[in-house]
Amino acid sequence: MSRIGKKPVVIPAGVTANVDGQSVSVKGGKGQLSFTAPEDVSVALGEGGVTVTPRGETKRARAMWGMTRSMVNNLVIGVSKGFERRLEITGVGYKAAVSGKNLQLSLGYSHDVTFPIPEGVSITTPKPTEVAIAGIDKRQVGQIASEIRALRPPEPYKGKGVKYAGEFIFRKEGKKK
Repeated sequence: MSRIGKKPVVIPAGVTANVDGQSVSVKGGKGQLSFTAPEDVSVALGEGGVTVTPRGETKRARAMWGMTRSMVNNLVIGVSKGFERRLEITGVGYKAAVSGKNLQLSLGYSHDVTFPIPEGVSITTPKPTEVAIAGIDKRQVGQIASEIRALRPPEPYKGKGVKYAGEFIFRKEGKKK
């Protein structure tokens, strides 16, 4: 039994949800998102909110039960509050700046790296060594944060590179002479 799947997704004030078969669409103050649930679960809109129930006792149906409930919950949170990921840049001369629709990154390469900012996401640099990615789609915000981190992942000896805020980097001691 899914502990997450049992809970209904509560729809807050200012957010409207619509369930049409397997399609769930949510509209709020920040925008509109939709999700198509797998055939293994059924989605219903009631007074308590959106409820998800499995259609069978198969292992896949039980797995999709909790996942579908989490996806619908992320839709509701996205259109009401939004999501944000923060990245920290560590290293001498490493910095970031937003110029127009691009993010310019100096990451120790012979050239600056230009990262185009996609639609539906806003990227800001509160400090030259910090990047904030915000949007309503949790998957898209996480994917973009992952792509920026992959440009120069943190290395274990000096800790230089791009890392998530609060991420612990396991540090290694160098070779001894």
